[in-house]
Amino acid sequence: MASDHLTSIFAALADPTRRAILARLARGEATVTELAAPFDLSLPTISKHLKVLQQAGLISQGRQAQWRPCRLETAPLREVDAWMDQYRQIWEERFDRLDEYLRELQQENERPDGGP
Repeated sequence: MASDHLTSIFAALADPTRRAILARLARGEATVTELAAPFDLSLPTISKHLKVLQQAGLISQGRQAQWRPCRLETAPLREVDAWMDQYRQIWEERFDRLDEYLRELQQENERPDGGP
């Protein structure tokens, strides 16, 4: 189910450490050690975060000799963007209507007699 997949993606994105890991991977592949460097967390804790990201499909791990570089997978982020886009369109329409209403109010207040 798509909604179940979205739930796992949003759950993965809910944690600031995981979002920081994704931000780092947006610049390119990195090893677990490289990803752990900026955090005051143990490697097993970082590995747990990576597992959540991997289960959500947000990252993948390759194998190069003894290294297992992580890389960002963008398809789930596009899925989230598509889901959010339907709400973005609704809010943009609402903001456009609000802007028009505020312009009308401003024009009414700018009239010398203050009336219609």
